[in-house]
Amino acid sequence: MAIVVTVTSGKGGVGKTTSSAAFAAGLAQAGHKTVVIDFDVGLRNLDLIMGVERRVVFDFVNVIQGEATLNQALIQDKRIENLSILAASQTKDKDALSEEGVESVIDALVEMGFEYIVCDSPAGIERGATMALHFADHAIIVTNPEVSSVRDSDRILGILQSKSKRAKEGGRVVEHLLITRYDPVRVENGEMLSHADVCDILAVDLMGVIPESKAVLKASNTGVPVILDHESDAGVAYADAVAGFG
Repeated sequence: MAIVVTVTSGKGGVGKTTSSAAFAAGLAQAGHKTVVIDFDVGLRNLDLIMGVERRVVFDFVNVIQGEATLNQALIQDKRIENLSILAASQTKDKDALSEEGVESVIDALVEMGFEYIVCDSPAGIERGATMALHFADHAIIVTNPEVSSVRDSDRILGILQSKSKRAKEGGRVVEHLLITRYDPVRVENGEMLSHADVCDILAVDLMGVIPESKAVLKASNTGVPVILDHESDAGVAYADAVAGFG
């Protein structure tokens, strides 16, 4: 049975899409048939970070609205055999995502044999985010070690625990904490929360700490998931986080 993993945050700009790309790539490298879906309808950044923006012909909304088949919309990554990408629409409204439509796509991906379905959620609690959160089996909460980011992440945890499909059925989404843009020097100077502080506030198991790194920006600009940069501290940190999950 496929596992739906939603990568989410309360605040924008924390590295959520970078983390979605890295996480999906890491799972696929480990031999798991993996698909990563961009739920950020209207903006669409995942395809850029994955380096497939020129290959997008049909998108997630086209499939939901019956304008294309899933096979037409899925983009096979050229670097990793087990990895596929489903891009978001840049022209449609977020209301194009219906619960029934998203569920039908997820069900079809399960039938195609995908082991992991990674959902790159928009920040906050708008429709794309709530759709991605609704179907989560696991949720990776991405936060920076800053008070405002941590506070917004706490709100997302509340939604997961009350409005997800699992919560409504009496179960619980498995939660993981991923701290990004971590700078030990700034922590030492009292300019950032420590990872222990963040864990205490959110009360979620820590899956990884990603250091502040120029490699992340370089990876985004070149369309290569940073986890494939085995020489960078950020790439190694993502690899360790994925290994702990898988």
